[in-house]
Amino acid sequence: MSWDDDFDADEHGGHRRAASKKPVTGWRVARLAGASVGIVVGAVALVVGAVVAVNLVGTAANPGGFAAPAADGPHVALPPTVAQPEQTTEPEVLEGDVLAESDDPTADESSGLSGTAPLAAALPLIDEEWAAGIADATDIPERALAAYALAHLVSASEDPECGVDWATIAAIGSVESGHGSHGDRSLDDAGRVQPPIIGRALDGNGVAKIADTDGGALDGDATWDRAVGPMQFIPSTWAKWASDGDGDGVADPNQIDDAALTTANYLCASGSMTTSEGWRAAVYSYNHDNDYVDKVARVAQGYAAAAG
Repeated sequence: MSWDDDFDADEHGGHRRAASKKPVTGWRVARLAGASVGIVVGAVALVVGAVVAVNLVGTAANPGGFAAPAADGPHVALPPTVAQPEQTTEPEVLEGDVLAESDDPTADESSGLSGTAPLAAALPLIDEEWAAGIADATDIPERALAAYALAHLVSASEDPECGVDWATIAAIGSVESGHGSHGDRSLDDAGRVQPPIIGRALDGNGVAKIADTDGGALDGDATWDRAVGPMQFIPSTWAKWASDGDGDGVADPNQIDDAALTTANYLCASGSMTTSEGWRAAVYSYNHDNDYVDKVARVAQGYAAAAG
């Protein structure tokens, strides 16, 4: 049976003879083989194209693709410091104050029970000229930058193997709260966010589900936990890692020096950040999201580049 359609018509529109009446010749076999090869090649091309397209979609959603490569941190230098001013005043001695013969005026120094309040350990003083220049180059508020730089210095002194730096801490501060400016907030001279930044209830509705752990002491919510402060710590994490960055004897998640140093200590708990893998692992521990890590990396590297 022959088909009376375009496939049976010759180039002039006449009727072709039925294919069964044509002898099978070598060139026809070659032509059929070539057509088969073309079909196979086309199918392979479609598969390859599909794989490439899916990978492109994955890359759009995650800058590193399906398995994001290690996003290396900036590794900036230590901020410069200036010398602490010398103490020029002598403690006041009141007339009539006489120590008993057995009294040792230094006996209780180590415990802070000598009759005077113990002085806070001297904190490094960030070079103001450096801070002003970096703040101008990066658009980081100078008060916030001072906190990030101080955390870098303290961490380098107490845990030199960690390698966390001010640019990484600043990048997290930027992503989490815009350096304490979220919702038109601002940092006062003491480094406290006014008014405090309190996140949404972690009630499982599109967010993690974390029941109250602090009786509402930090976040004002006795039912659910909420992230608190410029670095957005949840109360249970703050209870474990809280650090006193400004040396006033109180660890406050709403105070930028305390929050920045706590961030540094929390990151360093994951191990050394001196390699790209270690840096990524530390930031990932802060927020288990590859997109978050990539964003922090971009911001941190931008700060490092701006700082020169």
